[in-house]
Amino acid sequence: MRKLRQEGDYARLCAGADRERAERLRLRARAMAVARSGGFEAAEQQQQEVLSRQQERHYRLLAELQALVKALPSACQQRLSYTTLSELALALLDGTVFEIVQGLLEIQHLTEKNLYSQRRQLHSEHRGLKQELFHRHKEAQQCCRPHNLPLLRAAQQREMEAMEQQIREEQRMMDEKIVLELDQKVIDQQSTLEKAGVSGFYITTNPQELTLQMNLLELIRKLQQKEAEAEKAFS
Repeated sequence: MRKLRQEGDYARLCAGADRERAERLRLRARAMAVARSGGFEAAEQQQQEVLSRQQERHYRLLAELQALVKALPSACQQRLSYTTLSELALALLDGTVFEIVQGLLEIQHLTEKNLYSQRRQLHSEHRGLKQELFHRHKEAQQCCRPHNLPLLRAAQQREMEAMEQQIREEQRMMDEKIVLELDQKVIDQQSTLEKAGVSGFYITTNPQELTLQMNLLELIRKLQQKEAEAEKAFS
């Protein structure tokens, strides 16, 4: 009988331990659930704060764009509706478009500088060729007999005119090359900004659309300067 009582006591102890272990597990699971719930609430609150900051920045950018638009010609102002400016402000939220535009402008300036250097070098080469031909003609005239001088001068005149024609042709080809390269840079800018989701940009050669896009770029550039000045003031 004593042995049975001992075994019964042991069974009750085991059952009590199981209940205690089960209770600890239940409390731990509840604590984890509360923690998860709190984490979800914190994440949701953080997300709401981010959205609120983005909305506030969107309104501020939109207001600044609306102020800048007033300095543009009236015809352009009419085409820059509230919706267009709002979409532009949304595209500018994270600052990526500012960096893209800055990069595009730097590439454009480097291209223009390089093309100007090429044209100036060509002009210098032409001037050297003309000076060389002039000196050669002068030396030939000094060595020429008087009765042959009219024929020599006529031949030299034809040679000079041929060189002038060649120079004009090379300058024309250079100018065409410059125009084509600059046109290609415009297409690259249009395509890049369109892919970046900037409203108003797509590949076009329509003069009115190009003027609008130039004004949009100017708005972005001025807004970028204001942003940079504001960051500098708070730093």
